[in-house]
Amino acid sequence: MTDFQHAVIQGIPEELPKPKAYDQSVSHSPTRRNNLSVEEKKLAIRNALRYFPEKWHETLAVEFAEELKKFGRIYMYRFRPDYEMYARPIDEYPAKSKQAAGIMLMIQNNLNPKVAQHPHELITYGGNGAVFQNWAQYLLSMKYLSEMTEEQTLVMYSGHPMGLFPSHKNAPRVVVSNGMMIPNYSSLEDYDRHNALGNTQYGQMTAGSYMYIGPQGIVHGTTITILNAKRIIAERFKRDAKEPVLFVSSGLGGMSGAQPKAGNIAKVISVVAEVNPKAAKKRHEQGWVDILVDDLNKLVKQVKTAIAENKIISFGYIGNIVNVWEKFDEENIHIDLGSDQTSLHNPFNGGYYPVGLSFEKANEMMAAEPEKFKEHVYASLRRHVKAINKHTAYGTYFFDYGNAFLLEAGRAEADVMNDNGKFRYPSYVEDIMGPMCFDYGFGPFRWVCTSGKPEDLAMTDKIANKVMTNLMQKSPKRIRQQMVDNIVWIQGARENKLVVGSQARILYADAWGRIQLADAFNKAVKDGRISAPIIIGRDHHDVSGTDSPFRETSNIYDGSMFTADMAIQNVIGDAFRGATWISIHNGGGVGWGEVINGGFGLLLDGSSDAKNRLKSMLYWDVNNGISRRSWARNENAMFTAKRAMDNNPKLKVTMPNLVDDSIIDELKF
Repeated sequence: MTDFQHAVIQGIPEELPKPKAYDQSVSHSPTRRNNLSVEEKKLAIRNALRYFPEKWHETLAVEFAEELKKFGRIYMYRFRPDYEMYARPIDEYPAKSKQAAGIMLMIQNNLNPKVAQHPHELITYGGNGAVFQNWAQYLLSMKYLSEMTEEQTLVMYSGHPMGLFPSHKNAPRVVVSNGMMIPNYSSLEDYDRHNALGNTQYGQMTAGSYMYIGPQGIVHGTTITILNAKRIIAERFKRDAKEPVLFVSSGLGGMSGAQPKAGNIAKVISVVAEVNPKAAKKRHEQGWVDILVDDLNKLVKQVKTAIAENKIISFGYIGNIVNVWEKFDEENIHIDLGSDQTSLHNPFNGGYYPVGLSFEKANEMMAAEPEKFKEHVYASLRRHVKAINKHTAYGTYFFDYGNAFLLEAGRAEADVMNDNGKFRYPSYVEDIMGPMCFDYGFGPFRWVCTSGKPEDLAMTDKIANKVMTNLMQKSPKRIRQQMVDNIVWIQGARENKLVVGSQARILYADAWGRIQLADAFNKAVKDGRISAPIIIGRDHHDVSGTDSPFRETSNIYDGSMFTADMAIQNVIGDAFRGATWISIHNGGGVGWGEVINGGFGLLLDGSSDAKNRLKSMLYWDVNNGISRRSWARNENAMFTAKRAMDNNPKLKVTMPNLVDDSIIDELKF
């Protein structure tokens, strides 16, 4: 048994580990807002000590009180493992269940310092997207997974392992819930309080569900978005497809770090601003952004040259995005496409850094003077929007990238509303992802090679290219462009060096594509072309997995965008149709209290059992959302629902009867 395996099996160590020094070389979460009363602070420490034997309480109580005071949360740094954190080959995990070993692999990938945004605070992306609340939860969860049989299920309450419970072979091995709150207690203030108490966490989407694959996932989504945005402006403004396109946005930290890489793949000139120098340099070192610039005048000069030469290049600007929008207006630099990927779902805890404050000063103020910091954020958003509005008046196509930019800008009373009281700019789901992808069933299908071998990933790429090419030849004309985009993506995947962390891949596929891809992978594991099981999953940002009125369901116009039946039904259906693990979250993307989202993982081991599971579960996982979107009278979803029913006589979707507008318009109230 290796030292790593022994440490995993041990869980909470038998001897109290020595305190660990605060590692300044790692990106750390900013100090969190702490709104606890004195009695609540005592309760937070009492809650944290539950994980440890009584003999350690006196020592740890003082230490945890200091963490709570200094960082706003209790992370239990002392218990961070000594072993290296990364996704090991599946056979290196001490486990009685191969499914459990696969989940351990995915958890460690989410916490890999090369992948995670703030690894020592167990934050994967989005500023506060947590895998666990503290290191004791991690240690105990890994121990349970090492002990689990295929007749047990591990139940996870917002990072806390509630325990192993008897179940059966066909049940999920792990059931995850994150941030589930009574609706009237789901404000940001409630989040800060209950997260500090150790009662709940913000799992984002794939952070708390163990399905993050590094920035590759958002690279693909952003690539698809930019490609389709280019088509929109080409049609709207009668642009020549060969003309240079300039894309301006912000954020190089977590998922937003994908933007410059996506810009290169989509063949645009991109400028992405980032206030955190460490985050910007990390992306540059990883090869995800071509050039870093920290001087606005130099940036202007280089961007003008790139436009004049029509040279596809990505710029990372170390500084504030507001200054970029304003400077480009002064210099008459036309921005073709604009967006924003700051973590505005978390605006006052490091998700958005206001213009006029240094990165260091902002971090100090958000903890020491939270109300003053909030004023700065809102003032910055008003200035931010004012600069964007100047550009859009000259033809810039701006879209909200689902990060709550318009929502928070509206709350800041920025000029983002039109005359009828709606946002003047669309969500990217309204204009692009919704009608062009989700309504046809296309969404972010992903897989991980548990061997850790690049040659296995190369084999999956080869299989995926063949499957998608064959499907395209039989597909309706109206979805072929999406098929072509994804075939081009998979053909260029290795060249684009997308892997960070586990050997993983993503592409957008519909129900037919996902089932055929998964089935082909399962066959390849069975016959040995792939050397170890494949784990399949998806982003929660998908056809069926998420109810989010300002993002995933923003192109649903029957008034039901504020309901969450779809996401809840989806995770329940996935659970009894064969998922290896499932998750359901409050928050993700646009923020706590604004969205309900869920996901799954499914291990393909080459067995007939895995084949039956994948066919049943993936079919439901897509067509649930298609039926909901069809009932909302979305034309493309109605087309897809009818196509699905034609292909499967067991499927009966309730279809809407369309009403002539004149009948409604003539009604008197």
